[in-house]
Amino acid sequence: MTTWYGFNFQWMFIWQPGQPPAPVDEAALDFLVEFGFNFVRVPTDYRFWTTDFDYYHPDERVFEYIDGYLSACRQRGLHFSLNSHRAPGYCINRNDLEKHNLWLDVEAQDAFVFLWETFARRYKGIPASDLSFDLVNEPANIGQYGLTRENHAALIRRVVAAIRAVDPSRPIVIDGLGGGHLSMPELADLGVIHSGRGYQPMPVSHHRAEWWDGHASAPAPAYPGVFWEGHTWDKDTLRAFYQPWRDVQAMGVNVHIGEFGCYNQTPNEAALRWFRDLFAIYKEFGWGYGLWEFNGPFGIAGHGRPGAKYETLHGFQVDRALLDLMLESRVS
Repeated sequence: MTTWYGFNFQWMFIWQPGQPPAPVDEAALDFLVEFGFNFVRVPTDYRFWTTDFDYYHPDERVFEYIDGYLSACRQRGLHFSLNSHRAPGYCINRNDLEKHNLWLDVEAQDAFVFLWETFARRYKGIPASDLSFDLVNEPANIGQYGLTRENHAALIRRVVAAIRAVDPSRPIVIDGLGGGHLSMPELADLGVIHSGRGYQPMPVSHHRAEWWDGHASAPAPAYPGVFWEGHTWDKDTLRAFYQPWRDVQAMGVNVHIGEFGCYNQTPNEAALRWFRDLFAIYKEFGWGYGLWEFNGPFGIAGHGRPGAKYETLHGFQVDRALLDLMLESRVS
């Protein structure tokens, strides 16, 4: 498998009443090509094509936006990863908006299977090199919303089987439990890509991020050296954090880091020290990644992090030091 390096794009991320999905950012995709990136992950919200929890009558006009994203990526030789960020019955953000529970309710589970069968039929024949399905973004912590390793694994196996019954060659990605951080050895035999996260330690990556429950009580984002969840974090701590993922990798699993990034409130020098260690580990382990995001407060462009130096590239204000770290971290 080609190692994927790239970015997340928020074109269909959060539905708002009356607002259509965003158009393709052609200039950003051209930037990716120019600098040798090859991966675009698009997290989606099913409410863009679903009205009042009527899961089985999607608005086909919305799917045409996804067709456009895929086409733009294929024209440029970029791999497009279609992700369900808000799935029927679950989202890591504002799960209270859901009517059903993906981990417990047959209504949500059947709808989830229907959704991926629909995409499998729609995109059957698209080469595996061009498109993958990332089933559900960042499943909950074990015990949260009734999720267990057992009911999660049963649902994932059911959906993978449904997709393969339509399109046996489609690459499939599954996100780690616990918000993407926990490995899944119980699914190592499934022949899918396992997607981890690069957000630990959270006081560094999410300093002053108001949507994160821990932001108010978290320590200052010193790196290395911040004490968090019983550990003093440095490169060795990061390597130990990923050991369960290495164990799964040793079972023959392809591992990819589907999201990572640092909010713009962390001082730039601390952020770059953290990024440097993270990238060195990913390169050592041979893992690709998708930065959250391209342009914005977590991005490589226009993030506004205090102390960062920018270079204008293809019309974007790019953090040149972060770009260089990304370029240096890739393996062929």
